[in-house]
Amino acid sequence: MTDPTQQSEDEARLAALIVKSLNLESDPAAIDPQAPLYGEGLGLDSIDMLEISLAVSQAYGVKLKSDDKGNATIFASLRALNTHIQDLRQA
Repeated sequence: MTDPTQQSEDEARLAALIVKSLNLESDPAAIDPQAPLYGEGLGLDSIDMLEISLAVSQAYGVKLKSDDKGNATIFASLRALNTHIQDLRQA
């Protein structure tokens, strides 16, 4: 059984994209995939979420909409965001 606190390969790529696009002084590998992105956890704010959305759109070719009712769930954690991106890519 895998450790739920370990990043998958896709999560690691997404973590690196987030760190790079936001110029964070964090090790992407140190981001807990289950920790909150917004507020506590990484401490990101709504402007950061817009930056992430743009970076994801450019890197993965999927659109994350600011008015999506599911954004609280989508951006809940690195793992939740990665799952949403992978679902959109497969659709």
